[in-house]
Formats: sequence, C-alpha cells, structure tokens
Amino acid sequence: MKLDKKRLLMSSSPHVQTEENTRSIMMDVIIALLFPLIMAVYFFGWRAAALTVVSVASSVFAEWLYCRIAKKPHTIGDFSAAVTGMLIAMCLPVSVPMWIPVVGSFFAIVVVKQLYGGLGKNFLNPALTARAFLYCWPSLISVWIKPNLGENALGIFSSVSRSSLSPDVIASVTPLAKMKLGYLPGVAMGKIDVISGLRDVVVGNVAGCIGEVSAVVIIAAAIYLIIRRVITIHIPLAYVGTVAVLTFLFPRGGNASWQWMIYSVCSGGLLFAAVFMATDYATSPVTARGRVIYGIGCGVLTVLIRYFGTYNEGVTYAILIMNCCACFMDRVVRPRRFGVMKKKGKAVSVDESKDSGEA
Repeated sequence: MKLDKKRLLMSSSPHVQTEENTRSIMMDVIIALLFPLIMAVYFFGWRAAALTVVSVASSVFAEWLYCRIAKKPHTIGDFSAAVTGMLIAMCLPVSVPMWIPVVGSFFAIVVVKQLYGGLGKNFLNPALTARAFLYCWPSLISVWIKPNLGENALGIFSSVSRSSLSPDVIASVTPLAKMKLGYLPGVAMGKIDVISGLRDVVVGNVAGCIGEVSAVVIIAAAIYLIIRRVITIHIPLAYVGTVAVLTFLFPRGGNASWQWMIYSVCSGGLLFAAVFMATDYATSPVTARGRVIYGIGCGVLTVLIRYFGTYNEGVTYAILIMNCCACFMDRVVRPRRFGVMKKKGKAVSVDESKDSGEA
C-alpha cells in the first residue's frame, strides 16, 4: 500500500479559499480608474494621459528603489504603487509641470506608505496626503484649464506655466470657487439656463482636476467596483448622502435647494474621493457600522470646510481627518463576540461563567 506523502499544512484561520488577492483587487481599481482617465483625455487632451503615466512610473520606481535600499522584498508586482500613482495624477490639474506628480509619488510611497511598514500599515491615504503636500506649490496646482481648449496650448511633455498660456485657455475659477461666493456655476458663467450649467457639471465639461470632472463616469466606475466586490456601498453612500442632505437643508445664496444640492454633489472631487479615496482598505473602518459613521463624518467635515473654511474644496482634509479616527471607530462599533460575556470588566467565556456559578 503506497502512502500519501502530501504534507499536512497548518495555518491560522480563516480557512475560506478565494481567488482574490491584492493584485486582482488593484487590477480592478486600475480598470475603474480608466473610466475617468478616458474622459480626462477627451476634455483636456493627451497631456492628461502623459501626466498619469509619469505619476505611475514614479510611484513604481519609488517603491522599487525603497525596497532595494531597505533590502525588503519587492512589492511592485501587487500593483498597489501603480494605483497610488494613478490616484495622485487624478488629483491634479492637467496644467501642472511633469515634476509635480514625481515629487508627489515619492512622498506618497516613501514617506506615507513605506516608512510606516508598507501596504496596509499606513494610517493616512497616500494619494490624498501627497496632494496635501503638493499644496506647497499653490501657484502650480491651481492653474485650471478650460476643457476642449487647452490641448494645443499645453502640449504633452512641454513645460507649462501660467505666463506661457493664453488667457483664453485658463479658466478663472472652478465651479466650487463660484459656489464659495454663493453663486450657482451656471448663472455665474453667464448662462441663462441653470440646467445647461448643471449638465456641464454632471458630464464633466468644466475646469477641474483630471479625474474629478465627470460625475457620470465616476458613478459608472463605482458601479463596476461594487459589482466586483472591491468596495462596499456603505462609505460612498453615507459620504455623498450626508453632503446631499446638508446642502439641501442649508443652501447658500438664496438658491433653490435641489439645484444647490446637485451642484454640491457633482462639483469638485466629492464623488471621486468617495469612490476611490475614502474606501481605501488600510485607512477606513472594517465594520459596516464603522464605515457608515466614517462616511457621515467625511460628509459633515466636507460641508463645513466648503462653507466656512478658506479652501473651496474640503474633501482632502475631511478624509485625512477621518483616516485618523478609523481605528477608533472599529474599536467602538466592533461586533459582539458570541459565547463571551463580561465579568467584572473582563471578557470570559460562557463555560467559565457557568463554572463560577454566575451563568
């Protein structure tokens, strides 16, 4: 009788087998990010794609270089660095110099991610932290280009500055900048029909960052990620829903509540951040209730910063603040452990409680 010489492998729970891994999840995120990238190329030209390629290459190189210097196993094969690079590019206007995403990528990968232990150990979202860091050069990351006008003036790899661009190409303000003053973008842009301005905001025919301009495309990307079970609906729904409720109840400038609400939801980086940034596994709560509280907190802070802060957009700092609270939320709303009861401030099993005569 021939004995089976296969080894018996012992491992810790859970023992549920799945085909999903970090690489497959990141691939799904990359596919979803292609949706807004395609729209950015349509509205702003091929420079949007070039910035994304430079940002991704910089992020991958930064991770490879750090792992090599620190003598750690290389992790570029899990595509997490590529996702970070794409997210950084999506948070920038198409007019930034090519060295801006390079600096942002190195900061995100080395300082925010690797110095804290690598993937899954960072407590802040690397891409959003890099965007906040890049505000060290406000004059470079606040040059907004009008869609469908700046492709020829920008070039693909040419150096761009405000002085080198025609005034007809530069957008004086974004929709959020107009809303900061209490005006609806459609009215402020000289349009008689507010619905026409609203259509531009929803479709993406407005000045803004590369990845945030088209609300329709971002919603399509969210549906893809939910179907693929990469993200759950808890955070995006709680985040966007909170902003929608607050802006509907408290419109500004005497505008109609429903118009102000739709503009608030579709303008800026709210939808993009709710889908791609706030749902980051490492920096968001694990439990369903924690995710809902986390999303509500992001929404409240976003509205407060937009209404009372000096920045037109409050998404970046709202999410970073809530990143710092994610671990606390998981501790507060952690699920009940069945078979365990509290005894004098200590958790003991039911059997131990029975033995002591207190069950």
